[in-house]
Amino acid sequence: MQETREISALFSLIDDPDQEVFSTVSSRIVHYGRGIIPNLENLWENTLSEEVQERIELLIHKLHFNDLTRDFTDWKNNPYHDLLFGSLLVAKFQYPELATAPVLQELERIRRNVWLELNSFLTSLEQANVISSIVYNYYNLKGVEMGYNNPDDFFIHKVIESKKGNALSNGVLYLLLCEMLDLNVKAINIPRQFILAYFHHDYDQLADTNPQQKIYFYIDAISGQIFSHKDMEAYFKRVSVPITPFYFKPLSHKRIIQIQIEELAKCFKNLKYEYKYSELMILSDLLED
Repeated sequence: MQETREISALFSLIDDPDQEVFSTVSSRIVHYGRGIIPNLENLWENTLSEEVQERIELLIHKLHFNDLTRDFTDWKNNPYHDLLFGSLLVAKFQYPELATAPVLQELERIRRNVWLELNSFLTSLEQANVISSIVYNYYNLKGVEMGYNNPDDFFIHKVIESKKGNALSNGVLYLLLCEMLDLNVKAINIPRQFILAYFHHDYDQLADTNPQQKIYFYIDAISGQIFSHKDMEAYFKRVSVPITPFYFKPLSHKRIIQIQIEELAKCFKNLKYEYKYSELMILSDLLED
């Protein structure tokens, strides 16, 4: 963006110690939109004060966040709620310049490797074993416990790069592959876990009042391990939660992304990054019906 007199005047006030002045200046700069980001980056490179650099970084982040909010609004209002696009939007919170093409290419490479091993004569269990074998053994994807010290564990592109993720990010990767391969695997609402379920092909979410009866088996997304109905019943008994149909209903793509945002927000629950926690909760609220 061409630097006008007003922009130059605003930039000269970024270091003003009066918080009210800086707040007014910030609002005006953000009003210019993302086109002003290169100007801010140039100012950052030519600034010696770390405090001013931090203010510039916050301004750039705010501009990216405004764009992300609009993108999430568009995603919410789209009736399809594409899971991959939603996952990439979550990653763009921390990596706003994320290039999506390498993610799509790698997903397609994994899908093709799985597809080559599948055929119409395999049972549902055999199909799931093929996916797990390729993803967790050949591709060497590793699972880590759900923690909040490393935000990268939540981002789909970082999972693909590092071959390491938590139950949520590994689960999204597994779900994406199943969607690409037209396999009826869904995430379900098991308490304190992110578990996938392989549903019968004739499962009707609107008509079937007891979805558990339409599930063949369950998949632990951290490792690809298969669980039976008995395993699931034992888990509910262990956590002292009564089994009800609600827990076995498939989660919508919108709810999966909302869970991902809410869990990611916990990584920023500290004084230094409290603004990121607040922003993520704003995005979560935005996805509410």
